[in-house]
Amino acid sequence: MVPITNSYIEQVDPPRSPQETLPTMYDLPSEDPEEPGLPDEFHDLQPQLLSRTLRLTRYSRDQYFTSSDLNVYYDRLHPQWYKRCDWFLAVGVPRLYNQTELRRSYVTWIEPHPPYVVIEFLSVGTELEDLGRFHPRSEGEQAEGGQAEGGQAEGGQAGETEGGSPAGVAESEAATKPPGKLQVYEEYLRVPHYLVYTRLSQQLRYFKWVGGRYQEQSLNANNPLVWLDDLEIGLGIWQGMFDEAAVAWLRWCDRQGNWLLTDTEQAELAQEAAVELAEQERLARERAEQLAETERLARQAAERLVEQERLAREQAEQWAEQERLTRETAQNQLLQAARNLLATGMDRDQVAAVLGLSEEQLRLLNGASS
Repeated sequence: MVPITNSYIEQVDPPRSPQETLPTMYDLPSEDPEEPGLPDEFHDLQPQLLSRTLRLTRYSRDQYFTSSDLNVYYDRLHPQWYKRCDWFLAVGVPRLYNQTELRRSYVTWIEPHPPYVVIEFLSVGTELEDLGRFHPRSEGEQAEGGQAEGGQAEGGQAGETEGGSPAGVAESEAATKPPGKLQVYEEYLRVPHYLVYTRLSQQLRYFKWVGGRYQEQSLNANNPLVWLDDLEIGLGIWQGMFDEAAVAWLRWCDRQGNWLLTDTEQAELAQEAAVELAEQERLARERAEQLAETERLARQAAERLVEQERLAREQAEQWAEQERLTRETAQNQLLQAARNLLATGMDRDQVAAVLGLSEEQLRLLNGASS
């Protein structure tokens, strides 16, 4: 374990790595028992929503890290100085410390990169430090010739030049008074995107790091939306239900303004889609079964029709045969009667006249007699 001191650590040539000369997250405290807890439930739930809706197109999930209320150590000269961001995002860093461990704190001289986005949720006790010179009271003091950069600092903190503090900060001052959050984010960590949100008034403010200083960016007052072009993601105020609380939340969105979903919402949508797909498949099966049944009934009807036609033909044939037999029987009976009359001595003309024989019947009678 590296001893924790506020004195300058002399280097050697070649320089030793920060892991060898400065405290790591194993050496630095991860909490301060004298600090109060989170000011309200919003400070607990809002970071969860931010982390769970964050989707970065340029970074895979194992290439960025998000956290809230985690000690961020930022000054090599004062390794015990830290800030606790309400929520922050660091990109280009592994999700797990050394690819294996959950972080106890975020030590900037050990990590590959400092935070890239920081979001603070303003409260009465923190807004002066969170806003620094952008706070109305600080602006008033500066107008009168004073200089204010923040309020009470958490756990102490400081910044970076060759010795560890940013240019322009006197060593004597840096050694005795930790800077406020705005100064740390602006001068020490140089966080590109700093946002603050006042829940009660639903006011979102965005400070962009430009040329070494924060410049506040103008937002639409009716629909405040911040677009971070380098991350291809937006942040806005969403009125909706999260963790059974229907209030105004900060939430990430895409370029079209569509709110990005939490893992739970994605699972619910996937479940709904699966249920809908199953229902569509069930209806498709039912339609297929109905179609198959309709085709079966149609085949049966066609078969019945063919059978009826066959039976009708057979019946017609039977009727025709019966008619033929009837005609043949009548013909035979008539010819027999004619023969009987001829046997009595009547001549053919008399028999033909008596029985009404036709020429054809006479020919048959003559043929039978001959």
